[in-house]
Amino acid sequence: MTPIAFLLVITGVLLNAAAQLLLKAGVQHMGVIKLQFATLMTAGWKLAFEPHILGGLACYVVSVVVWILALSRVPVSIAYPVLSLGYVVVAVGSWFLFGESLGAVRITGIVVIIVGVYLVARG
Repeated sequence: MTPIAFLLVITGVLLNAAAQLLLKAGVQHMGVIKLQFATLMTAGWKLAFEPHILGGLACYVVSVVVWILALSRVPVSIAYPVLSLGYVVVAVGSWFLFGESLGAVRITGIVVIIVGVYLVARG
């Protein structure tokens, strides 16, 4: 994988992870959104103008463009498994930003993901 291709793939991973963290930040203050028409409409309007939600959606849009550029350079059988690193970024980011748990089992899973991505990318 060339340095540019690697940079595009990693940028795609980071943009996807950032989108998830921004979406979580955007809904965090709302609590559970109930699946009732009136509640969904009210929540929808609030979320439509919430800066974190808009930022997350923007990250997704940019990530699609970056991902298309990456796929033009890297076989999908290598690029797609690298997206799994997004789980690692989101787990660490949610621990740091939201105080979510990052216990031994999750850390073990993170190590397994990193080793798996290394093996796929190497082979």
